[in-house]
Amino acid sequence: MRWADWLLGRGQGRGAVKLTLLALAVYALFAVNVAVQVHLGLMQAGPGAWVSGLSLAGITAFYLLLRTGLSQQLGGDPSLTLPQSVFGVLITAWGYAIDPALRGAIIAIMLLNLVWGMFVLSQRQAFGLYLFGLAALGAAMAWGAATDPVRFPPAVEALHFSFAAILMTAVSVLSVNMARLRAKLGARTADLHAALERIQYLAHHDELTRISNRRHLSERLAAEQLNQRQSGQTMSLVLIDIDHFKAVNDLHGHAAGDAVLRHFATALQSALRSTDFAGRWGGEEFLVVTPQASADTAAALVDRLRAALAVTSFDSLVPGLRITFSAGVAECAPGEDLHLAIDRADRALYRAKLAGRDRTVSEFAPL
Repeated sequence: MRWADWLLGRGQGRGAVKLTLLALAVYALFAVNVAVQVHLGLMQAGPGAWVSGLSLAGITAFYLLLRTGLSQQLGGDPSLTLPQSVFGVLITAWGYAIDPALRGAIIAIMLLNLVWGMFVLSQRQAFGLYLFGLAALGAAMAWGAATDPVRFPPAVEALHFSFAAILMTAVSVLSVNMARLRAKLGARTADLHAALERIQYLAHHDELTRISNRRHLSERLAAEQLNQRQSGQTMSLVLIDIDHFKAVNDLHGHAAGDAVLRHFATALQSALRSTDFAGRWGGEEFLVVTPQASADTAAALVDRLRAALAVTSFDSLVPGLRITFSAGVAECAPGEDLHLAIDRADRALYRAKLAGRDRTVSEFAPL
């Protein structure tokens, strides 16, 4: 509703604004109660007006900070839960000190101040608020008993303090336990998010080479084909196979073979244009997609990759090891079946191997 958006806003702090308005309603009812007591002659007008006015002004200031978004710029908790709770404790203790007739209500409101931050404050903050509230209420009782023992009988205040301490301690234990549970839940949620991100990453990437896997590459290729149909431009596919890779595994071990794949994937990524993308197609095969590119343009990419590998040293893996590759390029016309285009790239790759490897064979788009 429009009026609700005006009152609460639309940002992430909407929930905090709601709670602050609820606190404003509580303080307003408290002010009405004070006004009734003043009218009945149970409370002096001056102190009552001060505590009511300051409480309403303070909580209104908190509302404006939240509603205008200024609380986001102050640092710390943008909901201002702890500052609001501390303010509530001070106002409540002051209210107790000016009117002993409010003892029961004041203790209940003090408990409400502790409960207020139960779902936001950390364990340390919740415990600190409990100690501060207990000290503030105790100070108000002690001040009243010392300055006006007729209205604040010391024995009665001691009983009230012990009663308040028991209740506040119980609420504090609940708040601290709630904070502990929220911390555990937050940690588990973070672990779950990390696990989901890892699963999503593995669903799209080859774990060994850290480039796109066949599934993700197929999805991107299908999307690129739609773009190609709209633009009417040719794209090219490059199927690459590392020469004699099985011999590397057999002679030097799978660890060396894995390292070769990682080095090759890194070199391949460096050779791509900003619009190109590549992935591991399977085993030692890699597929490169070059949008808006002819077979000659794709072949130039292959030449850059071959030149980069020629100066890449694999001596840290196996002294004297040299890595070459064969490539088949297939020019893909708009609307051509992708499977047929990949088959043509595969046939071109096969011809490159038959011709002696370490070379590129291209197939142009069918007429």
